[in-house]
Amino acid sequence: MTNLAVTDDLFFTRTGMDPNRVEGLVGELLQGMDDGELFLEYSQSESVALDDGRIRSASFDTTQGFGLRAIAGEAAGYAHATELSEAAIRRAGATVRAVAAGHHGTMAEPPVGTNRMLYTDLNPLGAVDLSAKTKLLTDIDAYARGKDPRVRQVMASISGVWQAVQIIRADGSRVADIRPLVRVNVSIMVGEGDRMETGSYGSGGRFAYERYLDPANWQASVDEALRQALVNLGSVPAPAGEMVVVLGSGWPGVMLHEAVGHGLEGDFNRKKTSAFSGLMGQRAASKGVTVVDDGTIPDRRGSLTVDDEGTPSGYNVLIEDGILKGYMQDRLNARLMGVKPTGNGRRESFAHAPIPRMTNTYMLAGDKDPQEIMTSVKKGLYAVNFGGGSVDITSGKFVFSASEAYLIEDGKIGPAVKGATLIGNGPDAMTKITMIGNDLRLDDGVGTCGKDGQGVPVGVGQPTVRMDGITVGGTAA
Repeated sequence: MTNLAVTDDLFFTRTGMDPNRVEGLVGELLQGMDDGELFLEYSQSESVALDDGRIRSASFDTTQGFGLRAIAGEAAGYAHATELSEAAIRRAGATVRAVAAGHHGTMAEPPVGTNRMLYTDLNPLGAVDLSAKTKLLTDIDAYARGKDPRVRQVMASISGVWQAVQIIRADGSRVADIRPLVRVNVSIMVGEGDRMETGSYGSGGRFAYERYLDPANWQASVDEALRQALVNLGSVPAPAGEMVVVLGSGWPGVMLHEAVGHGLEGDFNRKKTSAFSGLMGQRAASKGVTVVDDGTIPDRRGSLTVDDEGTPSGYNVLIEDGILKGYMQDRLNARLMGVKPTGNGRRESFAHAPIPRMTNTYMLAGDKDPQEIMTSVKKGLYAVNFGGGSVDITSGKFVFSASEAYLIEDGKIGPAVKGATLIGNGPDAMTKITMIGNDLRLDDGVGTCGKDGQGVPVGVGQPTVRMDGITVGGTAA
């Protein structure tokens, strides 16, 4: 059964709407507009969480609704409702058409079609019963406590989402996608004397729960969370000052996502509010730095068969060998900038209008052995994992806290440090990259990106990278 057939059952057979009438209704409501669409969504979500050996919470939720958007020039009207009916869609149309105000546009061409599938359409929520999920969490707790007597507290959770969407355009074309998403998180607190520290690890993607029932997988998650906690337990205060920083592979790509990725989204550049505005075709990073946004990787958390406007996701080169080559675009900003959409029009749910967003954003590998990069540093900081961070899009200034970091002394990894923050400017930091490792790795599937009050799942990644002259904020006296 195709995705379109599955979603027809959800949106038409179940609700009593007629697909042909809805197609005609969308064409009627969007007549004279430049663009727009009807976005239909049905989703199920669940979460089970354990704390200190007991199930702390368990939830299940089902949501449905539609969002109707009409675009005239730069103006966009958007209305949404949880009622799936032709009458509700017509009422929404009366609202969104207010943006026309005498505008007489020609509807933009619809996205090209695709038959590819990047992930399963099976619903993970019904494939594994609640007892198996609770047993998984209690097994995680018992395993963690048995690993080390210093374990004081274990928190673990498993969550899943099954989202079905259908997008109908004014010409009657329809595209559908079914998106599973699961995630497992483990957090461990350890203590020794009066000192307590934590470590956490999570993973997930667009697949079923079964892989987490394999002890080899969930035990690896516990081992990693415990390792981080014990590293932090032995950490010393971080130094401050300008120094060489080596970023580890994988999750440290979140800094690239925040400090660079957001600045390369189309809306910020069309409005010229990004620190990267006006740099197309110019050097935006050191030679050798290539950054891509790739929504086509099978089973990845940030991947999409089609985006939330119906455009197939793509492999989009943003920076190539240090030169700015492109921005991530939704349909509205692409049309106004005279370029093609890139499959980056995303929304959190039917209650939100789509905007340009990242999918899986990462830096390609270089030619240096990671050990060669490490031995090249006489004194510096090795940042392996990051916690929170923030960036100002207009200025490019960023601040990131390292949740796991080490001193580098004479080319060797030294003691772990606590409280290190990286401070800088995104475009400037990209020019301070001097060595790029050959060990590209993507994160393990936990990223959620926030923008304009919307959160969407994303992926990040990078190889080991050396950056010179980075400002480090520390806690050492």
